[in-house]
Amino acid sequence: MLEGLMQRRGLLISSIITHAARHHGGAEIVSRREDGRLERTDYRTVERRARRLAAVLQELGVQPGDRVGTLAMNSDRHLELYYAISGIGAVCHTINPRLSHADIAYIAADAEDGLIFTDPGFLPIIEAVAPALAGMLRAVVVMDGSEPHAILPPGMGLYGYEALLSGAMEVPEWPEFDEHAASALCYTSGTTGRPKGVLFSHRSTVLMAMMMNFADTLGLRATDRVLPIVPMFHVNAWGIPYVAPMAGAALIFPGRQLDPVSLLDLLNGERATVSGGVPTVWLGVLAELRRSGARFETLRRILSGGAAVPRALMAEYAKEGVHIHHAWGMTESSPVATWNAPLASTAGLNPEAALDQQATQGRTVFGVDVRTEREDGTEAPWDGAAQGNLVFRGHWVASAYFRRPDTSVGDDGWFPTGDVGRIDPDGFVVLTDRTKDLIKSGGEWISSIELENIAAGHADVAEAAAIAVPDEKWGERPLLIVVPRPGCQPTEAAMLAFFEGKVPRWSMPDRVVVAEGLPHGATGKVLKTELRRLYAHRHCEPLGEAIQGPR
Repeated sequence: MLEGLMQRRGLLISSIITHAARHHGGAEIVSRREDGRLERTDYRTVERRARRLAAVLQELGVQPGDRVGTLAMNSDRHLELYYAISGIGAVCHTINPRLSHADIAYIAADAEDGLIFTDPGFLPIIEAVAPALAGMLRAVVVMDGSEPHAILPPGMGLYGYEALLSGAMEVPEWPEFDEHAASALCYTSGTTGRPKGVLFSHRSTVLMAMMMNFADTLGLRATDRVLPIVPMFHVNAWGIPYVAPMAGAALIFPGRQLDPVSLLDLLNGERATVSGGVPTVWLGVLAELRRSGARFETLRRILSGGAAVPRALMAEYAKEGVHIHHAWGMTESSPVATWNAPLASTAGLNPEAALDQQATQGRTVFGVDVRTEREDGTEAPWDGAAQGNLVFRGHWVASAYFRRPDTSVGDDGWFPTGDVGRIDPDGFVVLTDRTKDLIKSGGEWISSIELENIAAGHADVAEAAAIAVPDEKWGERPLLIVVPRPGCQPTEAAMLAFFEGKVPRWSMPDRVVVAEGLPHGATGKVLKTELRRLYAHRHCEPLGEAIQGPR
């Protein structure tokens, strides 16, 4: 084989922040602190502080391959940690503070975090889990400029972030190492049993970020101002902390203030053009728009995923001049595997048909391949009708879970997602359901997502969830739970009438329950397991427990 005469440069994450500092050094980074203040910096400053932080990590004994935990929301300091930790060959382990203390302790122990960096507001969590980590966790660093105070086990150090940086020298250059080295560790929330670790590499991360900047995906420009609402502990904020610096786009970090009023204020006040977050966030922001009469001043594009985006929600945002980009993937795919963008053959669809297509999960991006499989493992046809188990493989798809070699995928490399769907002749993926959430009634499959999307289109409904409940005759039947919009009172009769003609009668819900809210998990997804527990029998009200609203 004749080799090309091209330079060989490893695909390292440090190259992203180096590029941003050198070529987009003055691009702004805005962070909202816990007290509501806005602090401003830029890529040039973040890169220099990250190199000082890299020296601090080395002084604290961090070696290549070591895991360093972060328990933090979106901020410039968290961004510095992203680059400092991976930049010296260590692994940035982002921990979800919304998990239970038991799960956080388990995750930190499984990762063997030697250090944890935490926002000051999460110190009570650290105090609660620290005893379970004694002997492994060497120190905790509080990410602000104050003198930290916390009750920790003997021998566990406690430091202030700014105090450590103030006395540190910058590492002169980012070290070079193999691009296949581990860079970040995220634990899933969508698997059964204990959370499982997905270990990303430098190569996979850089390639995924490059793909995200294609014109048919997020396609950021240096003139964009990006507000990632999706937390940096949720699959690395969907890669945005890498994608934005790569393009030189400004970053606006919301911190812990994620309520609709605060978000709308920040979106408009900082003139954000692009944002990203799960559908429940955008439902809340839309309700605030309707309540206050406010408008989006500069926002034009939204990336949304983590759950199916209701068609009705897309239509409402289109009225505001904002396009919702629908994407699909998992932690195991870093996370993007498909992105909804038109083809030449579909660009001329009428508005209603275009909206139908926009509500699909989109088509496979370069670098990943997706297919649906029948029960025997063969590929299902791309006819828009044949349903199968969704599997994927690619440059940024996991080959196994961290510390679980028994979970490695087979020789063909297809990773089972646990999702069910179909693919149309143009390659657009339609997510039918999670395997565990499908409703099987009389031998026929009913998609809970389809029922939820229809219900969300009703003018009185803010959010909806459909679940299977036992039925003596049919095995299972669908029950629909809806949350009303403020000031609205949807009735069961009106909701059932709304379904007429939209789905076959046998797949229509038997009952509709109106609830104050739906239970949501740590990443904003509706907890169907909790709903199934609460609504064990479709003719009963919740079993003595009130359903809490979205968190």
